[in-house]
Amino acid sequence: MNASETSTPVERYGQLIDAGRAELPDWLRAMAGAANDAFRAKGFPDRRDENWRYTTLSALLEQPFVPAEPNAAVQPSDIEDLMIQGLGASRIVLVNGRFEPRLSELHDLPGGVWVGGFAEALRDHGERVRAHLGGAREQAADAFVNLNLAAPGDGAVVLVDAGVALPGIVEIVHVSVGGDEPQLAQPRHLVVLEEGASAAVLERYVSLGDSSYLNNVVIELSLGERASLQHYYLQEESSGAYHMRSQYLTQRAGSRYEGLGCAIGASWSRSDWHVDFAGTGAECDLRGLYVVGDGQLADNHLHMQHRLPGCTSREDFRGVLNGRGRGVFDGRIVVHQDAQQTDARLSNNNLMLSRDAEVDTKPQLEIFADDVACSHGTTVGQIEPEQLFYLRSRGIPEAQARRMICLGFAQSVLEGVADESVSGHLGRVVGERLAKEVSL
Repeated sequence: MNASETSTPVERYGQLIDAGRAELPDWLRAMAGAANDAFRAKGFPDRRDENWRYTTLSALLEQPFVPAEPNAAVQPSDIEDLMIQGLGASRIVLVNGRFEPRLSELHDLPGGVWVGGFAEALRDHGERVRAHLGGAREQAADAFVNLNLAAPGDGAVVLVDAGVALPGIVEIVHVSVGGDEPQLAQPRHLVVLEEGASAAVLERYVSLGDSSYLNNVVIELSLGERASLQHYYLQEESSGAYHMRSQYLTQRAGSRYEGLGCAIGASWSRSDWHVDFAGTGAECDLRGLYVVGDGQLADNHLHMQHRLPGCTSREDFRGVLNGRGRGVFDGRIVVHQDAQQTDARLSNNNLMLSRDAEVDTKPQLEIFADDVACSHGTTVGQIEPEQLFYLRSRGIPEAQARRMICLGFAQSVLEGVADESVSGHLGRVVGERLAKEVSL
């Protein structure tokens, strides 16, 4: 019996993060050390933790992960089929968590915009990164956030100066390439829009092959006053993947965020969405879609903090579940005492294609102010026989009719994507995924 079979999960993961801090600047090395101490002291959560009540980590923690290694053998032709055609975007490509300039396309960026890798940003824009990095750890001492910060690797950074409108889309593509052993990658992304800036960012996770790995992602988004961000997140990884993602969004006065998240891949995936209003009159519109089948878990946790007056939030998450697939939605909106004239709406709707599918849904509102307009709700249902009969009576085969109903159910989440290439890609991959489930 070897040491890995007798050690605890915290000890095994601790061995993965012991190296790699010597090259960091002093301020980041101190943050990494504190995160390492916190991780080792608190360890991983279990089901006694309310935020993990419906999600087990047992399968994940049993995996003998090793640090992900760069893969210089990946060529542009290897990932060509994974790219969205006609997007015309500036593209940051990461392979196993490492920025790959030779695969990226960063061209025609206007003045006042910097796009590149996290390690490069530390070198060229260290003070600016320092000003915005680390809010995630201050807001929530989560094991996976601490694990990420304890061993900061590479990632993508987008910096937009005040008043600059970034044309087109910046695409962040994380490509996972398996090895002989399951690998752990910990990309850390940072998007900063200064006062009055605007941009669109597409964040994607794809795979070459079906090997097992864990991507433990942290992304921090900072919007200055009156800044505007369109943000699309798409997780379409292999069936052997584990995917943990923590997003931290800070919005200042008058800023606007439009977000769309789709989880259609991986055997185990979880997204934690944290939103903190740090200024009055900010608006957040967040939509999510998860599609799961046999052997899959998709978990979404939403933490929305209304601290100041006059902010608006809209959250609409939808799930399509088949076979023995499982979904979790835990949405919590807190309206603090000073957050008068808050307008917050939260909904989670689920379409069950199988009696064996399962969803645990818990939308929550905690209101400590008296002048607010807030609502929340959830539904869990199956395809209505009347809908199916209507389509069948017009000569549409059953499998196609079921797919059309599922697409219609998902469409309210997918609609509103301004870019035609992104909209077309989303419609295609979601349609293919639904076609696979309804044909089973």
